[in-house]
Amino acid sequence: MVFFDRDAHVQFFAGFLVRGLSADYLGQECNTLSLAYFAISALDILNALNQVWNSSCERWNFDRRVDPDLRFGFLGSRSTYVSRDSSYDGGHLAMTYSALAILKILGDDYSRVSRNAIVRSMQSLQQPDGCFTPVHLGAERDSRFLFCAAAICTFLQDWSGMDVPLACDYIAKCQSYDGGFGLCPGLEAHGGATYCAVAALKLIGQSAEKGITGIDFPLLTSWLLQRQAVTGGFQGRINKAPDTCYAFWVGASLVFLGAYKLCDREALRLSLLSCQNKKGGFSKYPDDDVDMLHSYYGVCGFSLLNEPGLESLCCELGISARAAGDFDMGSDTVKFSYLEEETPD
Repeated sequence: MVFFDRDAHVQFFAGFLVRGLSADYLGQECNTLSLAYFAISALDILNALNQVWNSSCERWNFDRRVDPDLRFGFLGSRSTYVSRDSSYDGGHLAMTYSALAILKILGDDYSRVSRNAIVRSMQSLQQPDGCFTPVHLGAERDSRFLFCAAAICTFLQDWSGMDVPLACDYIAKCQSYDGGFGLCPGLEAHGGATYCAVAALKLIGQSAEKGITGIDFPLLTSWLLQRQAVTGGFQGRINKAPDTCYAFWVGASLVFLGAYKLCDREALRLSLLSCQNKKGGFSKYPDDDVDMLHSYYGVCGFSLLNEPGLESLCCELGISARAAGDFDMGSDTVKFSYLEEETPD
């Protein structure tokens, strides 16, 4: 009988922190900070944070900080750093999110973080339509980075770096005709983009009761529930194969909406187990090679399924509830009367 192998997963993630990047990950070297976030957060959720050397990880983390006299934040790798005096250097929103998440997990008080410098830098990254670009010198701009900005504001407890009404308006425009959210207005609904949109709203503190206009929450709930395939796993888009990472992206979105209990959780569990590697970690699909991203979100999926021995999640921030304990996330769910009437507890 296949079971969730906690010990194998602990060895997998701890081994990454000890050995560093293998040849398979050399193309992701510029994203090393995010890979470290996956490993450290996974070990926290697995109740194995004793496998992490806090002081060493914190020093390594701060070594990827950009000087506050420039465009402040954190870089994914020192290899992308030009020089102290270069106008081309600057933090990256996704990497800054990863860095602050790591520090929060490790219990850091952010006393060494230049909060004001990060917030000032974020102000220049928000675009006229409300979304964010991750860097100052031209890049993609979509709801992924709006979510990162909302998470950074929450970590730092300072929302002055974001025009909140403009951000909410952008999110509303990203909802597709079928209920899900695209990365940008007019794009196809996608499970990851939907998480970014709804999680950002949760972090901002908005809900259906507070009157976000232009968002059809019942249609969104229906779209999310339809992402569970006959094999039990969640797909990210219509007509796509189920994928391990959507156990978190879609599952967490359903948690926000109070509808996670409506999915077939046992079928989801079996689908995730089919992607578990006997040496630890998870693959995207059954019989594929494991990778850090899908391994992390596989563990998150089991946390949502209340696997014994795992820490519960703060789905809004993508870290454990233990690590996020002192943040006020407001109401637990965006509630709808039709759900409460049709599916009583």
